[in-house]
Formats: sequence, C-alpha cells, structure tokens
Amino acid sequence: MRFSIVTPSFRASEWLKLCLASVADQGVDSEHIVQDAGSDDGTLDWLPTDGRARVFVEKDRGMYDAVNRGFDRAAGELFAYLNCDEQYLPGTLRQVSEFFSSHPDIDVVFGDVIMAGVAGEYLFHRKMQTPLLYHTWTCHLSTLSCATFFRASLFREQGYRFDPAFRDGSDGRWMLRMLQDRVPMAALGFFGAVFTQTGANMSAGANAIRENRELRRSAPRWARWAAPAIVAHHRLRRWLGGMYSTAPFAYELHTRSSAGRRRRFEVARPRFQPPA
Repeated sequence: MRFSIVTPSFRASEWLKLCLASVADQGVDSEHIVQDAGSDDGTLDWLPTDGRARVFVEKDRGMYDAVNRGFDRAAGELFAYLNCDEQYLPGTLRQVSEFFSSHPDIDVVFGDVIMAGVAGEYLFHRKMQTPLLYHTWTCHLSTLSCATFFRASLFREQGYRFDPAFRDGSDGRWMLRMLQDRVPMAALGFFGAVFTQTGANMSAGANAIRENRELRRSAPRWARWAAPAIVAHHRLRRWLGGMYSTAPFAYELHTRSSAGRRRRFEVARPRFQPPA
C-alpha cells in the first residue's frame, strides 16, 4: 500500500529537513508532498531541488488549506500529514501498512507519540486510545495528527476534508465529524512519531485556544454540563487501558546535530506528563 504524506511548510527550514529525512528512510512505497506557502527564511534555497519530496510553492489560507491541497495532488492509498517539527520513528510506515492490510474494516489509526525537546531529548510521551465523541467535543482532541493515518478514500470519496476556515483547530472538527459518523478507528499500540516542542508550535497559540473553545461551546448543553464526568470517564478509561504506565524504551530520530543519521535516546523513566 502506497503512502502519501503531506507536510505544510512555512518558515521552518531547519525542522523541515529533519521531517523529510524521517520519511525518506522508512523503506516503504511513499510520496512526500511539501506544500510551502512562500517561505522567506532560506527554505526555498534548497527545498525545490530536494529529491525526497514533491514540492509545491503557492500561497494558501493556512495549514489546513495546504494539507487539503497536498491531498488533492496525492496518489497513495494511505494518507497522513506531518508538520515540519514532527518526525516518524523507524519502521512506522511499514507497521501502519501491515495493520491496514490485515484490518480492511478499519479506516483510521492512531500511534503513540514521543514529545521531545529541540535537541531531540525525551520530555514525555502520549499513548493513544481511539477518541470518544463527547470527550472530543467538550474537552479536547486526545490524539495527535503526527501519528494519525487514514485511508485515502475518506478524503477522496467520502469528503472528509479539513475546514480551512479554522487555521489551528480544524483537526478537532475533522475528528468530531468522523466520530459522529462512526468511522471505524483503532489504536496501534506502538510509538509511531515524535513531536518536537520548539516553542513555536501553533497548537499552543492564542488562536488555537480560541478555536478549540468555540468547538466546546458548540457541544450540546447537557454535554457541556457533564464535562467533569466526561473527563473522569476519559481518565478512568486511560488508566484501565494502561495508558499511564510504560516500560523503559529507546527511540531514534534525526536531530539538528545529526540530520543525516538518526540519534538514539534511552528513556529510563518514562512519564506521561510534561516534567514539572
């Protein structure tokens, strides 16, 4: 099964190089489409001639418009989008392909994610379960896009596009729609990606907070009233599912000091929350 990975790009040259490397060394049939909005930070000095990606430079209405444009150009059977400050771990795409091949009834899958610092160092991790409708609607999206994969037919044939009117929170609305429609989903149960906390991540910005607040306000009144119980249920479900415990592990990723070869990090004391 062929993958189409889309990366929306704007003024993130040093991180984009690492993102590209993490897709290029997966060893599976894939295409990497980069939608750049006209970066002026040096990205366009090297990106158009980088043979690891199909590059399109054009103005867009924001990240989700760029993702839609990339998927419109994609030829693969499996879709995903990976932001410039994110990377796939070794073997991720092969494992995802094998899962989809052996589970033809599943349309969307979620991997676990390592949260890393700017030097690639471990900060904490997030283990994933399939999201629940009212928790997503009234609280927050409990999955991360960097380890989310879905069948291309959802986008091409069923119309699950991202709404570009929401510049930072369209993924929550996209997920909510699929949950309402009961699209079949599954959790993979392995670490698939790394999210680098660069200090400039859009998900922590004021607009993202505002758009997510608007999504919560659109939930039924009874669900907003019951939000504390929904959160308690979510945490109990995670505890029963073993989401709060992980054995020591190691991971490998590209860093700014080793862009051409992955660097290995040992995690002796895994934690599911950010360090204090």
